[in-house]
Amino acid sequence: MSFPLSPLPAEAACLSPGAALLQGRRIWLPTPGVAAVETLPALLAGATLQRRADGADLALAWGRKPSARRAEALAARHGLPLWRLEDGFVRSLALGAQSPPWSVVLDDEGIYYDAGAPSRLERLVARPLAEPERQRARALKALWQAQRVSKYNGARDGAFEVRDGDVLVVDQTAGDASIAFGAADADRFRRMLEAALDEHPGARVLLKVHPDVLAGLKRGHFAPGSLPRGAASRIRWVAAPVHPPELLARVAAVYVVTSQMGFEALLWDRPVRCFGMPFYAGWGLSRDDQAAPGRRGAATLEQLVHAALVEYPLCLDPQTGLPCTPETLVHWMGWQRAMRQRFPEHLLGLGFTRWKQALVRDFVQGSQVQFAPRRVRPRAEDTVVLWGREPLPAGGRPAGVLRLEDGFVRSVGLGAEWSRPLSWVVDGRGLYYDASAPSDLEHLLQHHAFDDGLRRRAAALRQRIVAAGLSKYNLGGTAWRRPAGRRVVLVIGQVEGDASLRHGAPGVRHNLELLQRVRAERPDAWLVYKPHPDVVAGLRAGGQGEADAAGHCDEVLPEASITQLLGQVDEVHVMTSLTGFEALLRGVPVVAWGCPFYAGWGLTEDRHALPRRQRRLDLDELVAGALILYPTHVSRQTGLFCSPEQVLTELDRWRQEPPGPWQRLTRALVRQVARGWSRWRHGPPAGSAKSVTHRAHT
Repeated sequence: MSFPLSPLPAEAACLSPGAALLQGRRIWLPTPGVAAVETLPALLAGATLQRRADGADLALAWGRKPSARRAEALAARHGLPLWRLEDGFVRSLALGAQSPPWSVVLDDEGIYYDAGAPSRLERLVARPLAEPERQRARALKALWQAQRVSKYNGARDGAFEVRDGDVLVVDQTAGDASIAFGAADADRFRRMLEAALDEHPGARVLLKVHPDVLAGLKRGHFAPGSLPRGAASRIRWVAAPVHPPELLARVAAVYVVTSQMGFEALLWDRPVRCFGMPFYAGWGLSRDDQAAPGRRGAATLEQLVHAALVEYPLCLDPQTGLPCTPETLVHWMGWQRAMRQRFPEHLLGLGFTRWKQALVRDFVQGSQVQFAPRRVRPRAEDTVVLWGREPLPAGGRPAGVLRLEDGFVRSVGLGAEWSRPLSWVVDGRGLYYDASAPSDLEHLLQHHAFDDGLRRRAAALRQRIVAAGLSKYNLGGTAWRRPAGRRVVLVIGQVEGDASLRHGAPGVRHNLELLQRVRAERPDAWLVYKPHPDVVAGLRAGGQGEADAAGHCDEVLPEASITQLLGQVDEVHVMTSLTGFEALLRGVPVVAWGCPFYAGWGLTEDRHALPRRQRRLDLDELVAGALILYPTHVSRQTGLFCSPEQVLTELDRWRQEPPGPWQRLTRALVRQVARGWSRWRHGPPAGSAKSVTHRAHT
């Protein structure tokens, strides 16, 4: 399984050259369609947007749409200049109706697809570039190819096989404003197809249908009955959702009227024939069927790329919501695509509750999940999704199994209280807590080549976690102060029915036994025991004899903040608890009595040999594998994949939010149900862990 490296979120707003046009301006949005664009306030950062004309510096219209005519009339009535807005050239993952834009273009002279009038883009293309600008344009073109992005980026790769010598003909939606304003009409599409057939007599012609036509939202210019006589056998309809780079990377030539795919073909170094006058035609970079406006002359591809992708658009970092460079957006979009294609297109999820089903879809987005009861036997071609170490149905031999579990920096609140996770892991080999078999995390830690950049990133992430006091559940808690003059050892309790103990603790599996062993090894230490928060909350049953924990330690601290404790203790003892990993992040020595994922790499004192783990890691390599590469993070804000750095930002904000009435009610109800379920399964708790207990230790 692949683990694409997430891009770092933008640390601060990075304004594009076009943003200088906005600074300090008051912009009137006279039509409701423009005002409804969700991302517009962030994209137009530096300007004040308003719904009334009073005091405005200018009015804003969406391109040349019919609604723009109303905006034109209103702007003229109030004596205001009219600027035009349109989608940028790398817009979003989904189609326009399903996703707001993360890039727009703003034009104070016209709009790029109107060949009958000047535009700001036209002026920018004609401007000579300095050498750093040329280098940036070349690098951005290479990044565009490497990340395999397009205007829309939701289609998966592998949907169509291109042969050497194929020629691409690009249809557009009927009535697209760029056709009429690009000096073209419906007849130009017929001429385009005929030219492609005539000029490449031995080639297969791929006829690409617009995504909106495939979605049933609009109609195009071609139908099977309208094709030239005798040519049908040479034409292959590209009617499935095919990502444009899959075609542009292989075809021999591209034929367009005014489609943006002609621009993207130039980015892929493909010869382009234009039958209209799009923004990239008339500069000597394409073979044009009609004369260019006199305003256009010779320009280099670097000039076109720099103007169209660097100077003209306004881009937004989807992770942070801050203005960003086009490079940041292209990198992020390419990473999203890679993450969305990690798994087969169709998955079978077995045994998930309705609440978890929605989360599963979020964490494997890009694949379609069909859910079924746990007893359903998968087919041989299925890839099955299971929670934790749930067994496959008897006789099931699927093509693959993906196992899901909570990640290591998960949420604010317990999973048992239905707190939404920001981090899960998806493992195709096993699971990180099952030491009896390899897992994807173990394989990463054993074999990945950690470079200096990744180590530095891991170090910064670790330092940020420690400085912010973040942990898996971020529950907070009471303050505690260590006794003076004593060596303090912290022992961590777990839910004794937890899968990590069944699969990762070959020796000690009970909290009381762990306490007794540690007391025997550290007779002079001040021994502190912290029970698991699920047990403290009554959501899970206490362990065997755990009510007697106070008799085997100096203090029981059920309500203490784990991050505050880790900052004061001298050593931590665990069976398989994630607290051992959190202690390592803070430089606290850890003794592992079980086989957790962080043991066996030379960073812990281990009570069991782990012969598969032969590599010696430093702490930042462990952090890079466990927090950056292995988990899948989904933003609470956008619902899309995000970086671990963004997760920390969102967790920090989340824990500062006071819970609303609905959240408090939901949490109380969930706790009552979970406590009732726990009592029904295990009986009433055998004692209270709610008090802080001291014992005289000799």
